[in-house]
Amino acid sequence: MSKAGDIEDGENRGIDEMNAPLLKQGKTVASGQDDKLDGSDNGGSLGMVLLSTFVAVCGSFEFGSCVGFSAPTQSGIRGDLGLSLSQYSMFGSILTIGAMIGAITSGRIADFIGRKGAMRMSAAFCIIGWLSIYIAKGVFLLDVGRVFTGYGIGVFSYVIPVFIAEIAPKNLRGGLTTANQLMIVIGASTAFLMGTVVTWRMLALTGLLPCVILLAGLTFIPESPRWLAKVGRQKEFEVALQRLRGRDADISHESAEIQDYIEDIKHLPKAKMADLFQRKYIRPLIIGVGLMVCQQFGGINGIGFYASETFALAGLSGKVGTVAWASIQVPITILGAILMDKSGRRPLMMVSATGTFLGCSLAGLSFYLKTHQMLLNWVPLLALAGVLIYIAAFSIGTGPVPWVIMSEIFPINVKGVAGSLVTLVNWFGAWAVSYTFNFLISWSASGTFFLYSGVCAMTVLFVAKMVPETKGRTLEEIQASINA
Repeated sequence: MSKAGDIEDGENRGIDEMNAPLLKQGKTVASGQDDKLDGSDNGGSLGMVLLSTFVAVCGSFEFGSCVGFSAPTQSGIRGDLGLSLSQYSMFGSILTIGAMIGAITSGRIADFIGRKGAMRMSAAFCIIGWLSIYIAKGVFLLDVGRVFTGYGIGVFSYVIPVFIAEIAPKNLRGGLTTANQLMIVIGASTAFLMGTVVTWRMLALTGLLPCVILLAGLTFIPESPRWLAKVGRQKEFEVALQRLRGRDADISHESAEIQDYIEDIKHLPKAKMADLFQRKYIRPLIIGVGLMVCQQFGGINGIGFYASETFALAGLSGKVGTVAWASIQVPITILGAILMDKSGRRPLMMVSATGTFLGCSLAGLSFYLKTHQMLLNWVPLLALAGVLIYIAAFSIGTGPVPWVIMSEIFPINVKGVAGSLVTLVNWFGAWAVSYTFNFLISWSASGTFFLYSGVCAMTVLFVAKMVPETKGRTLEEIQASINA
């Protein structure tokens, strides 16, 4: 899954705070450069920040494990439990139903019980879900477990990047926040690889491990100082900030800035969903929703959830295909993170969409040749090349870029409610594609991939026509570009 975790919900959002204009002294803050948790210049220790980030991204690894579970286990689960194609399609896609509910409620939960509390709750849901899947003897417990894990990762998708953004010094925030997406990919790749050598029940048990590490690790790290300041727990706020910056660090200036900022955002009006359809917000809304539609309806969750079966259908070993998929995702995701602030969002997105178009076209061509009994020796190679080009291109741009742009294009007063709507569209698209993929493949494998390639081609046109370049711009410059 791409970075659902960049989503804001409510007036106190860590990523909102990174992009917001200061209301005092007429200052303007550059997008992505204004985090007040800057302990980088005061001689503080980074040890607690790094430990806290490691603990948090165990949840990201869990996210990836849940998403990657269905790809290598389809034949095993259907064979052991006698599931029909329709039943397994529901099992694979119902994860996103739980995730939609989790994403919608995540902001309120994180504000009410804290960032650590939200992560504990998410881990508990995932543990219950994995145990339900492990003991399942039929479709009911299987689906219940999938919904529970979906809800858990829906909350994780919001709270983890927000927690990291709120604790990190500004000079390290980009790299540390990137660890969230990287661990999601590593988790999915690990599930792909392990699923080729262990049974599906054993793979479900391995999903418990990151949750256990997360729950244990949360006892050793501080709560987000920003959240503590927001709820008025002044003494705990100062203790947490001191732990993050180092025992000998001077936190007085940073502490004062955080407190001033918390007071400033209290004066901003609360936005409602209907406000997004005002003329001044309609273009960023179209951009945000449009990018998520392009991302999801390009087929990523269908191709990813059922990768092994797709390779097998093309006459290739499902295990070989999923191992190749897992091996290529991680290095390409790292490359995309490096290029994000170098090449710019628009060029990276357009190159990525072009690559996904090429990958889907090659995969569609392979199945077309197979259907018409032409060049059969080329069919497995074309299918493998097409799917691997697709996932490489997606990982470098179409996956992460929409979430970055979404966090930059909305004004702060509507960012929370806009983020909730965009997230809902994203998870709905994930459900629709993952549920319909097997049915589309049964109808026409080549037609399915050509359909996805059409969406990818439209993505290039949409980005070229509608999406502004946001790299290196302040929030005000981005707004001026959108309005123009």
